[in-house]
Parts: sequence; C-alpha cells; structure tokens
Amino acid sequence: MNARGSGRAATFVAVVGLVAALGAVPSSSQAEADAPRDVVIVHANAWTMVADAPTRDATIVVVGGRVRSVVASGAVPAGLRVIDAKGANVTPGFYNAATQIGLTEITGSGDTRDLAAKNASIGPSFDVSTAVNGNSPLVSLARSDGLTGATSYPSSSGVPPFAGLAAALRLRMGADVLDRAGVAEFVTISGAGNAEHGSRAAQWQRLRLALEEARTPPAADRATLSRADAEVLRRVLAGKVPLAITTDRESDVRQAIRLVDELRLRVIIVGGAEAWRAATDLARARIPVVLDPHANLPSTFDSLGMRADNAALLARAGVRVAFGNVGGRTNFNFNAGIALREGAGLAVSNGLPYAEALRAVTTTAREIFGETGEGRIAPGRRADLVIWDGDPFEPATNVVTLFVDGVEIAPENRQTALARRYSDKR
Repeated sequence: MNARGSGRAATFVAVVGLVAALGAVPSSSQAEADAPRDVVIVHANAWTMVADAPTRDATIVVVGGRVRSVVASGAVPAGLRVIDAKGANVTPGFYNAATQIGLTEITGSGDTRDLAAKNASIGPSFDVSTAVNGNSPLVSLARSDGLTGATSYPSSSGVPPFAGLAAALRLRMGADVLDRAGVAEFVTISGAGNAEHGSRAAQWQRLRLALEEARTPPAADRATLSRADAEVLRRVLAGKVPLAITTDRESDVRQAIRLVDELRLRVIIVGGAEAWRAATDLARARIPVVLDPHANLPSTFDSLGMRADNAALLARAGVRVAFGNVGGRTNFNFNAGIALREGAGLAVSNGLPYAEALRAVTTTAREIFGETGEGRIAPGRRADLVIWDGDPFEPATNVVTLFVDGVEIAPENRQTALARRYSDKR
C-alpha cells in the first residue's frame, strides 16, 4: 500500500474510532448476553404498586427473571446474589405512555426519522414497529433515567386524520426492544388539521366514514380504504385495538366520548389539555387520558383551558391517568425518562396523590396499552425494577441499579460515555 493509501486507511480507522466513541453507548456485553440471574434485594423501601404505601425493609426475591416474593424483613434464600438497597426506594420500571424513541434520532436528519408515512396508499395500517431502532442512544438515555418500557407512536400516515399503529417497547439491552406491535391506532384531531381539512368537523367525519366503511364494506369499485387499512379498523371496531385520539379541546374530547357511546370502541385520549372539563363523562365512558403534567400554558387555541392540576382533577373523577408526550416537542423524545419523572413530580405538586402518580408511570400506563398486571413488584410479575438514590420524582435523583426481565443493566448512556472519556484526559 502506498503512503497515500496508508494515510487514508489510517484516517478511516481514526474516524470510525471517533464515531464509535462518541455515538455508541458502552454497555456490558456480558449483561446483554446473559440470561436473568437470580438475585435478592434486601432492605428496600419497595413501592410494589399493590398498595398505596411502600413495603418497608422489604426483601425482594427474583428468580428466572420474575419476582418470586416480596416480604417485609423477609429471610434471604441461600445461594442468591444479594443487593443491599440500604433503605432506598425501589419501584417497578417506569413506562412512558406516549413517545417516539426508537423512531427518531436527529430531527434535522431525514434518514433518522421513521415517524410518518407520506404514501397516500398507507393509512391506518401504517405500522412503525418494523422501524424501531433499539440501538438508538435515546433508548439507553431513557433507560438510565428509569424507563423500562414505552409506547412509541407514529405522527402521521398518508390518510389523515389517521397516524397509524403504535408499538410497545421493552428497553432491554440490544437492538430488539420491540415488545408488541399494533398496541393502538393513533389519530389526530386538532385545529392544526384545519389547514388540510378546512374544519375539524371534516376530520371527525372522515374518521367516522372510515369506521363505517370498515364495518360495512362497499363494493370493491367504491372502496376508499385499502384491504390492510380496513382490517385494522375492523379490529378497532371489535375492541381488539384501542383508538388513541390525540386531541386537546373540550369539544373534541366530547366527540370522542360520543364515539364510545355510539360504537363501543376502546378510546384513549392523548394530550387532553382541556380533558378536566369533561372528567365526569370520561370516567363514565371508561376513557383513560395520557397527558403531559408539564403543560400549564396554552400553545394553541385548542388548549386555552389548560391547567396544571389537570391530572389531579381527572384522577379525582375516577379517570385513569398516564403520562406521555412529556416536556414538550423536544423533551418527550430526547429526555423521555427525566421529563417523565419531573412531570410526575409536578402532577404531585398540583394535587395528584403520590401513589396515583406512581401508578401513572407504572401500572396504569401499561394497562392502557394492553399489558395487564405488569408494572408491579409482585409474585409472578416481570422483574423490571429500579433502585433509586432518592425520590424518583426529584430531578436530582439517579438510578443506582436497573433490571429489565431480571437482567441487570448499568445506567450508561452516550452522555456518561463522553463524561468518562474526557474526565480521563484531565
């Protein structure tokens, strides 16, 4: 190889090394390859989510990736690795109920955005699950802030107001973080849609006409839905897939309630800035709300009635509440973990009971998207556990130890890698 070729090769190697150092997240390859290891956590202040108060001085036994027992001052089985929590809070792994981690990387770079379908032939059947990137640095960042699961949803399809099918993620190590595909059909109804439709009335009408066509298919030459789109909507009509309606204005929330009353759908309100105004009717219709507790100032006319105690008012009326899209357009992806925790703390400071806020980021968030029974520290449940060094809703609190399916994963991310790299240079 000549000198120029040798220099070019050396430059290539150096560039690859720099990209690896800055972009890759250091991880324990051993932890990634290992099966769950049996472990017992002692002296834990365990928020089991089976009760509204923690189990003090708890002994948590994990075997085969699942919780075997949780007992106050319980005996330690022989032969298991022991972790002393030293009185620290231990919670189930947190769940962000509306984010787009795994689907977006850099907003200004199109090859890292897999949020939307522009092809007019792809509508409700647009399924983002095949694009989920478990190697995204946003996944490890969210995990290091206590997230072990999330709902990642599309922003739009070629057939508005439909956005498409969302995916449920489990933030384990490695590229395979997809847990379940098609956990909800997302649609968007808002004043912003008026630019295309002319009126939100047209948005609701288009939604209803599509549902009607799926229920009673017309002759082939008159069909407006593809076969795949119609099949997805038939699953929505049968109650097998919930309809997640992203909307804020009270009038739109009430249209969603009417849809449930007429068609007996499973509906989720996402956003719901003015949902508190319809709290009693939402509770009656059994419609949960995924909201952002940070949101206290309107950014559009749709959210003029926004208030900081939205979550507290809804919960008081009996509405199941979860948190998502937290912290605004940037933070709900790039800080999906810390923004979720801060948002839950804000909800508590505005009247939501502490245990209810914990449920909003553990059990309720999972149940809304079909993961029944998980998000608890209880016998037989998945061992998704986080040991914290303080109150998890305090921004200064850090993750000490995190388990996904009983596998311990170090709370490492790109930021900690950069900090370690450059601190070693000093």
